[in-house]
Amino acid sequence: MTGEVVTGTNAKEPPCVAVYGTDGGGPFVLVSDHAGRAVPSYLGDLGVSAAERARHIGWDIGIDGVGRALAQKLQAVLIEQVYSRLVIDCNRAPGHPTSIVKISDGTSVPANQDLTAEQRAYRENTILHPYHARIAQELDARLKAGRPTVVVALHSFTPEMGGLKRPWQVGLLHNHDKRLAVLLMDLLRKEGLTVGDNEPYALTDTSDYTIPTHGEKRCLPHVEIEIRQDLIAHVAGQEEWATRLARLLPEAWAGFCQIYGTTTDEQTDAKGVIA
Repeated sequence: MTGEVVTGTNAKEPPCVAVYGTDGGGPFVLVSDHAGRAVPSYLGDLGVSAAERARHIGWDIGIDGVGRALAQKLQAVLIEQVYSRLVIDCNRAPGHPTSIVKISDGTSVPANQDLTAEQRAYRENTILHPYHARIAQELDARLKAGRPTVVVALHSFTPEMGGLKRPWQVGLLHNHDKRLAVLLMDLLRKEGLTVGDNEPYALTDTSDYTIPTHGEKRCLPHVEIEIRQDLIAHVAGQEEWATRLARLLPEAWAGFCQIYGTTTDEQTDAKGVIA
């Protein structure tokens, strides 16, 4: 960890953002919306048992280890959200129906029932907005310096949802610009992996917030990566996937630059930016 934290709540609470890795001059900025599972003290345990909070409803299991190892291998900055998605989901727009969930995968969240507008705004102002402000700060500095920049959003998904097993080992999500996702998808499939194309869900302007805000609106190359949680629930799996992505992301980026150019202007003007 770089030692940098962003405190959006009061000083007695855990910082809302943690930054790992170092900027080694490469193009990648890693973000992890659901890496943490902290709960502010004023919310107690949310009325949810520790066992339930440790499930996929509370955080993206294993993605913290993958992200931190990947940041080290790529010499890239990783920006993590520290708080549980049950407190507020930092991959949802403010006011989105699933921004602060009342029920998640069959589990009721008592602390999220009947919130006032002021209570919702407090969570947004102390957790969601500082997290996205830190991402924006990182990207602004890079763009001001004229540096090529790729936004990589890291997530994990539960192997089974709604009684249905999910066969994909990894999924790549995209919306208006699928160019980098397609290149990385091809590389992953060449390794014999079962790769979901916009699976386990499709990235849209309303289903997600981080990539639309920091990737699409800025016209930056980007990809959202979802890894199945049973594969990274242990250190060995986290290291395996970090090693794989540290090898394939630069290869995908090299292919991207060869096709579309290395500058934002070249990439925006290139055919296929909206796919």
